[in-house]
Amino acid sequence: MNTDINLNTVVSTAWLFENRENPNLVILDASPRENKSNLMPEFTNIQIKGALQFDMEKVFLDKENPIPNMMPNEKVFEDECQKLGINKESFIVVYDNLGVYTSPRVWWMFKAMGHDEIAVLDGGLSAWKNANLPTEPIGNTKTVSGNFKAKYQSDLVVDSTFLLKNIESKKMLVVDARSAERFSGLIPEPRENMSGGHIPNSINLPFEKVLHQGKMKPKEELKEIFKNLTIENKPLAFTCGSGITACIILLASELISEKNKNILYDGSWSEWGQSGKFPVEK
Repeated sequence: MNTDINLNTVVSTAWLFENRENPNLVILDASPRENKSNLMPEFTNIQIKGALQFDMEKVFLDKENPIPNMMPNEKVFEDECQKLGINKESFIVVYDNLGVYTSPRVWWMFKAMGHDEIAVLDGGLSAWKNANLPTEPIGNTKTVSGNFKAKYQSDLVVDSTFLLKNIESKKMLVVDARSAERFSGLIPEPRENMSGGHIPNSINLPFEKVLHQGKMKPKEELKEIFKNLTIENKPLAFTCGSGITACIILLASELISEKNKNILYDGSWSEWGQSGKFPVEK
């Protein structure tokens, strides 16, 4: 059997169904237990047949960090991927049950850990189930440990220290995926003891703007969206509430631009918005 796969950044349900028997293919379910956007899944308690559960809320995170959803270290990420049976040569497709919501975060995590052979399933579980493709009750099936290796790519991440300096240097343009109301400080943050507003000199692109009915918008529409942001030829640093929805607009940027470097501020507003800790604009 030919085990090679031509893997695009975003793949369709038809593509995944056609390639589902490839022995090097790994399907990850990154569906969240809850979310701060108050989205409700169309389907629960089922997964794509043969999928493995990728748990960002209890496993794939820095458990020692009080800031939510922070990236785990290289060793933890590697060990947990091996437990799932993921290999160095694995082609990974990740999805979630909210269309496209947490799956781009997992896509970015693997890229940041040096594994480029990963794609997001457009439309997620809903698109798969509504196409009458095979599902099963939630549960992991692989038992053989994998040989996955992680190599952290620090140039894909920025921290608060860098962004503080960036307010003056303006080397990067910071793009915030939160709603316009949260960005402007017009409504309270969903997490307690958080300031309202945004990082000085950042611009706003609510993550919903790059989606349509749970799928990524076509490339031409995405190009127009980013063109209207008057983005200069600078690297882009993406932020949101806790590093999840920032990855949706980071993915959108990746789909339309090979030139721009797309970087995540992992701490996002959960770090920056702590009352009195960093400068805030409204």
